[in-house]
Amino acid sequence: MTLPFSEFIDKNGFIFVSGQVPLNGGGEMIEGTIDEKTHQVMKNLQKVLESAGVSFDNVVKTTIFLTDIEDAGKVNTIYASYFNGAYPARETICVKALPLNSVIEISMIAAKN
Repeated sequence: MTLPFSEFIDKNGFIFVSGQVPLNGGGEMIEGTIDEKTHQVMKNLQKVLESAGVSFDNVVKTTIFLTDIEDAGKVNTIYASYFNGAYPARETICVKALPLNSVIEISMIAAKN
């Protein structure tokens, strides 16, 4: 089944990255802790950013969706480790449910400069 979205769109100097959930290379949702799932999401985002010709250094905006706001502290710690101190603007939103029964989804916008 083909889903009606792109992993990213390159438009007017910005890369808009679709939300990523903790899928492994085989397209299966990983099991494990929120820490493991957050690392998987960040690795997935890194691959998409690299395929668009940018990196985490180019990210200017992030949205994090969680099904349990209590996970925010752990997610913050892992998320921060992928940046070099210049953090993008961001919001964290608690939602009732996410695609594929994920507990976390992250989307990003990067500038191509």
